[in-house]
Amino acid sequence: MIAHLFDLPLDERIHLVEDLWDSIAADQSALPLTEEQRNELDRRLNAYASDGNKGRAALEVIADIRRKL
Repeated sequence: MIAHLFDLPLDERIHLVEDLWDSIAADQSALPLTEEQRNELDRRLNAYASDGNKGRAALEVIADIRRKL
């Protein structure tokens, strides 16, 4: 099957990857977090709660990246 994937046009392969990724995202409960991952998420949430820094808007970050290209 994998050999046949390379026969597909690039746009179809990209679409296939997007569909596959969406199916993984929809089934997140099948992959439980490890204790280490849970601790890291807790650490990040606590850091956010203590400083309240919401970061920057995605559009602003993308514009900065495009200016640097």
